[in-house]
Amino acid sequence: MSATAHNTAPSAAVAAGAVNAEQAGLRVEEVLERLAAGGDESARAGAEELVRVLMDFYGAGLARIVRLLDSPAAGSPTGSALAGLLADELVSSLLVLHDLHPEDTATRIARALDTVGDRAWEVVGFDDATATLRLRSSGGSGCGCPSTGAAAQQAVEDALACFAPEVSAVEVEPVGTSREPALLQIGTARTAGTASGPATAKTP
Repeated sequence: MSATAHNTAPSAAVAAGAVNAEQAGLRVEEVLERLAAGGDESARAGAEELVRVLMDFYGAGLARIVRLLDSPAAGSPTGSALAGLLADELVSSLLVLHDLHPEDTATRIARALDTVGDRAWEVVGFDDATATLRLRSSGGSGCGCPSTGAAAQQAVEDALACFAPEVSAVEVEPVGTSREPALLQIGTARTAGTASGPATAKTP
């Protein structure tokens, strides 16, 4: 999975709700002007591109939020505006990025797997220490060939990058892996002149 999938805790100003849009814009201009004054055109161009990418990213997120809040489902008696936002990949990724998402890791992993509709996935376990998620496929469409399996895993990883970016690696158990540990049948050793079948208990 992407190495950029890390949470970014909000600054004290963000947490306190004290961010001023005008001041933030002036700060960005100040940083760009300082880079331009340093004479490093490559650094200045890279910074300007970064600003454009971030503006596009957050602009798309805000537009998605407005559209979702204005949808009929958000205003229906049975609907929930927050639920609609949390189910959206882009909005969810923004909330996770700034440590504002109200759901825990397990819930967000389940959300991610629900968006991958070509097959069912079962969570075997999640290792907090290594951030490794182990999954088992419960079947679905596809021919079962390696290319299909790789595409399905990539789809899972893409969904996790949006809903649960703290997952750094995904391990998929082969289809047909037993849910229970395999039991070894222990038989009696063969000796010369004895039958090869299982031993029978003697009656008293």
